[in-house]
Amino acid sequence: MIVIFKKDASQAAIDALCRQFEAQGLKIHNSMGQHTHLVGLIGDTSAVDVDLVRANAAVEEVKRVSEPYKKANRKFHPEDTVVKVGGAAFGGGHFSVIAGPCSVESEQQIEFVAQSVQESGAAMLRGGAFKPRTSPYAFQGLRADGLALLRHARSKTGLPIVTEIMNPAHIPLFEDVDLIQVGARNMQNFELLKAVGKLNVPVLLKRGLSSTLEELVMSAEYIMAEGNPNVVLCERGIRTFETSMRNTLDISAVPMLKKMTHLPVVIDPSHAAGIAFMVPALAQAAVAVGADGLMIETHNDPAKAKSDGAQSLTPDQFDALMNTIKPELEFFGKTLN
Repeated sequence: MIVIFKKDASQAAIDALCRQFEAQGLKIHNSMGQHTHLVGLIGDTSAVDVDLVRANAAVEEVKRVSEPYKKANRKFHPEDTVVKVGGAAFGGGHFSVIAGPCSVESEQQIEFVAQSVQESGAAMLRGGAFKPRTSPYAFQGLRADGLALLRHARSKTGLPIVTEIMNPAHIPLFEDVDLIQVGARNMQNFELLKAVGKLNVPVLLKRGLSSTLEELVMSAEYIMAEGNPNVVLCERGIRTFETSMRNTLDISAVPMLKKMTHLPVVIDPSHAAGIAFMVPALAQAAVAVGADGLMIETHNDPAKAKSDGAQSLTPDQFDALMNTIKPELEFFGKTLN
């Protein structure tokens, strides 16, 4: 249930009504916008007398919410959430590009790629240290050593670092990561979601391979319910009957998620396609449909990459992509960080 207050409602009247709700065992989610002040009531609201609440002099309107997600619901929070990562931001007109290799492989590799993507306009550096792979025999990442190399690249460039966590037990290793990624395979790892929800670190949450949008938002709800409001949603392609590409980019997810939730939405065209030549076109489509950012895999030598070389751009190709989307972003009124 949502209670919208009148513009001239006194804080004392609002507080008094909220105390009544809390006495009924309800939790209060407070949302202050530029023009609107509302509270979301979380819990069993069946006993709340809507007509009685609506009759309160401080109340403008009362609405029941049928969706199972509350904190992530745009009805609870009408204005776009802006998630800040270092000096960059997602949402509210801000557009950020994350770029870097699928896997951190060496100090020379990650430092070179970091410097290259920064020069082209990337706002953050991605790199996998812990790698969830389909085959147990595939490269699993450098683990803690990979995190150390990401920190080294950050010290050289100043770029915030983005990397994936797979296990709640690894959280002490991730405390100084700037944006923690929860990957597609862990989108419904609820213990992991609750663990990152307790951190004061922004979270990039990727959509599962066959997950609905409501399931994605409900996973964000898990994180937010633990106290972490800084969640960025990522559409990275879903599994369909099509076999000519790795996944199918659900470009329609962006406007639908924008309707469902106030959280920023970014697109990962690299994993969506799995083929490097498709990435620039899908990136342009992401900008046009209203995404708040991109995540682009970039490698200094894709042919020799230890993972996902086929979908990785070279630094020159990434630079060309950035030069393509910059005027597009300007046309759509987005600010590139």
